[in-house]
Amino acid sequence: MAKAPVKYPFTLPGFEDLQAGIVAWPMSVIRLAGKDVQRLIAASGHVLDVWRHYTDDSVSVRAEVDGQQHHTITPIVRKRADNFEIDLVLRDNQTSAQYPDGIFHPHQDVQHIKKENIGLIEVMGRAILPARLKSELHEVEKYVLNQANDMKAYHKAWADDLKQRHEFTADNVTAIVEQETGLVFKRVLEDAGVFKTDEAGQAAFKKFVEAL
Repeated sequence: MAKAPVKYPFTLPGFEDLQAGIVAWPMSVIRLAGKDVQRLIAASGHVLDVWRHYTDDSVSVRAEVDGQQHHTITPIVRKRADNFEIDLVLRDNQTSAQYPDGIFHPHQDVQHIKKENIGLIEVMGRAILPARLKSELHEVEKYVLNQANDMKAYHKAWADDLKQRHEFTADNVTAIVEQETGLVFKRVLEDAGVFKTDEAGQAAFKKFVEAL
């Protein structure tokens, strides 16, 4: 995330002395930057206050359902040269009949790789994957090489898709499976993104910015 640029800069009313913008990232991130730490804290508090009460049914974003609040922010803070930066990651923990683990949580088709909640380090782009994968992915490698294996059934749909898209050899199998695991993690981040990166999602994100 620290390497990701701002793709949509905007001015935050009342905080014109700060730089603000939407970050080019799979999750929904607003970056604030400036030299005055207290101003950055105040601006971040404003974003959090608005987000806690913000609803947009068109993209299934709901601040409160049946008296239960669903919105918070994951903050990431860094210093870059003479400026301080705060990346504010918008989070929504609603569930639904379709997504009982969470609407903005890794969906069922990627849970063979990552089912757990997305924490601070993962939000920033470093995958913290379950230890079970160390041995399980070796069995996936054997499967795609058509060797005897003990692959878990929940990897089969993914592994079959890999076999259709790649020509595996003993020399390339580990690199390809690792790369494809990284792409699944990217999907995990996209699932957790409140405002999706498609046209409708980004329009909704800009609508939230207007509410600020």
